[in-house]
Amino acid sequence: MNTFHQLWGVITPMQAQAKLESQRVPCGQPNNLEEQALVLAGRDIYEKLIRSYTEKQWGRPCTELPPSIIKRVPLRMRYDNNYFNDPYQGIPTEGYTSIIQKLLSGSDIVLGQDYNVERKKWDEKGKKIVYTGMLDALFDYRLGHLAYRSEKFVTERFEEENHQGVAVVNYTSMDQPYTRSIEHKHFLCEQSPVTFVSYEYPADYAETGEPYYPIADERNLTLYARYRTLAEGRKNLLLGGRLAGYAYMDMDKTILSALDLVRSEFGD
Repeated sequence: MNTFHQLWGVITPMQAQAKLESQRVPCGQPNNLEEQALVLAGRDIYEKLIRSYTEKQWGRPCTELPPSIIKRVPLRMRYDNNYFNDPYQGIPTEGYTSIIQKLLSGSDIVLGQDYNVERKKWDEKGKKIVYTGMLDALFDYRLGHLAYRSEKFVTERFEEENHQGVAVVNYTSMDQPYTRSIEHKHFLCEQSPVTFVSYEYPADYAETGEPYYPIADERNLTLYARYRTLAEGRKNLLLGGRLAGYAYMDMDKTILSALDLVRSEFGD
């Protein structure tokens, strides 16, 4: 509602809903992100908040992106600035590092090793392999390469206590080359005389070699399904995480998928 008020001067949910209805562009079956966004949110919100941000993020026009991407954006008729509708929102009080340290406590950790370089060696170390890497890499790209979008992070130190007043700012126009700025201290209400801000610059996967976001269009989803069939032929293999699942998941869904994987293997 705060966004709708800034855009149109509306005050009540009924006024906002009426404005949205007048803005929406009917479409029987949206074939791309632009059509889906115009159906969901109308012309003003699409042009001011969605189009440029999305095209920066994905490096291609909205008309060439699948409609599924925009379905994650919530519309609420409430003066509530939280992004999600979940009843419990936040991050662990000590951050995620503490959780990971406790999960790995007592385990043998080997860094700087690529499973796909010496698969036989690692397969011999256990009855099951949990693979969280790129599924096309697991099979040496024999069916073709899956497409990914990447990010570059630039962190700056500021000699001030508070630079932007909030943990995350999204930049929805092309005026800035980055999509978000993250002031880390605000996540856990840390106190310090200086602050650090990280800027997220969207990038091609070929530029960074770091796969972040699957480009889940029809071509890539079809290719992934073929790789998934190959993986199911390996009975000792378990797939987990965003890369092996070729899915963009929020943190809660990522954790849930891991728990579901454990239950499917060992029960409750």
